[in-house]
Amino acid sequence: MKIELNVNGKDYSIEIEEHLRLIDLLRDKLNLTGTKEGCGEGECGACTVIMDGRIVNSCLVMAFQAHKSKIITIEGVEDEDIKNAFIEEGAVQCGFCTPGMILAAKSLLDKNENPSEQDIREAISGNLCRCTGYNKIVSAIKKAAEIKRGGRNV
Repeated sequence: MKIELNVNGKDYSIEIEEHLRLIDLLRDKLNLTGTKEGCGEGECGACTVIMDGRIVNSCLVMAFQAHKSKIITIEGVEDEDIKNAFIEEGAVQCGFCTPGMILAAKSLLDKNENPSEQDIREAISGNLCRCTGYNKIVSAIKKAAEIKRGGRNV
């Protein structure tokens, strides 16, 4: 079966097998290995991508479901404010959850430039981290939001 999709601003027309998952298409066919597979059950968020403006677990999406969709993976995130905030706040440790966390943060900040701590915790609730205890991640997202607002505390 042939599908067309846009990944990180690049159009693809690709032949796939019907049983192929989106994560496998991204990693194995398009060589976008920043998207990680953790649990394969949609519980950990390591495979998070933004599909048509909303975060999804790419391990639960069949590749054919992405036909005519716009996908953003960690490789397509151009928001240096979020990435730098994660580094500066020490929110990156082993790095396995980081792509999914950054995409969840991007999705949140694209919709809400001044999220509360509760908003942030809710936005990342589908992503598991075994290293940071989440506080550094929440701090990084708060910092990225402040930077995006021009450094003003609104």
